[in-house]
Amino acid sequence: MRIRMRSLIGALVGAFCVAGPALAETPAAIVEDVQGKIDGVEFMDYVAPGKIIKLGPKTSITLSYLKSCLRETISEGVVLVGTEQSTVQLGDVQRAKVPCDTKAAQLSEREANQSAATTFRTMRSDAKGAPSKLPTIYGVAPLVQAKSGSTLVIERTDGREPTISVPLKNDVMIRGKFYDFAKAGKSLTPGGSYLAILGAKRYAFQVDASATASPTPVIGRLLRLE
Repeated sequence: MRIRMRSLIGALVGAFCVAGPALAETPAAIVEDVQGKIDGVEFMDYVAPGKIIKLGPKTSITLSYLKSCLRETISEGVVLVGTEQSTVQLGDVQRAKVPCDTKAAQLSEREANQSAATTFRTMRSDAKGAPSKLPTIYGVAPLVQAKSGSTLVIERTDGREPTISVPLKNDVMIRGKFYDFAKAGKSLTPGGSYLAILGAKRYAFQVDASATASPTPVIGRLLRLE
């Protein structure tokens, strides 16, 4: 079994190198759940294309892909992380497309550093003045990636709602870089538009009108501000 596993890993590495040697180390997916001991991978890690994950007996991992909005639960076997989904050998994989917005999960530097007024002009209208959809999250409790030690401010922009101000201290952060509104018992309003403020950065987003407080896949409520 061990020899077979090594041969399989070698074949996967070779296939990946042939298929995409120039792929950058940009994160492709986030580890949403880990069951059992898995070497080199932990809960809420980002994984890049080409990453090989070995799953032993009775171990499983859940990956959420940032680009394709695919959520995979993989049990046992060998996993080769791709750009939009994994290649799995000797294991079982269950895939589901989940509601997510890649604009929310992959915040661009240009959007992050615009002033509030410029952000809203740019995000709400295109060159012809037509309405433009804001990046959207699909849960009322965002999972915000931000630097520990800073202060996160969330302001409602299309209605009256108390401003949320959160000091991002180490003891409230997951892995030192994520603040989970669900874990903190805080939530936003379905259908509302908001501005996230982190230092000099401003980021406009909205909550989907059908969002609920029910457990929501990480990829559907992720806001990467750092």
